[in-house]
Amino acid sequence: MRYANGNDAADWDLVARLFAADGRMSRPTAPDDFIEGRDAILAAFRARPARTTRHVTSNVVIGVESATSARGECALVLYTAYKAPIVGSFHDRFVRTSDGWRFAERRGSLTFAAETGAPA
Repeated sequence: MRYANGNDAADWDLVARLFAADGRMSRPTAPDDFIEGRDAILAAFRARPARTTRHVTSNVVIGVESATSARGECALVLYTAYKAPIVGSFHDRFVRTSDGWRFAERRGSLTFAAETGAPA
């Protein structure tokens, strides 16, 4: 939830801190295009044009695998001003660090884009 709230507030420092130093992420619109490392993730978010968004996250399931690793998934609806919403999900791997639980990997994917209704 902190990821969604930080993203909507354009608090890129907070969003980047949610990742392990060597964490990686892909956006739902480009699920196989990973951005590697916390610094690169921060730079990618800072490079985005300003926009108004609301991420609605649900169906959160997290399974702890060990004292230092977990996996999770959630459903996502992204509302962006002046565009139709998109529906997707995140599949996550978490790692416990000295700063607490962080994303080791956050992989987004689209279920469908409302403007076309076509599978992604």
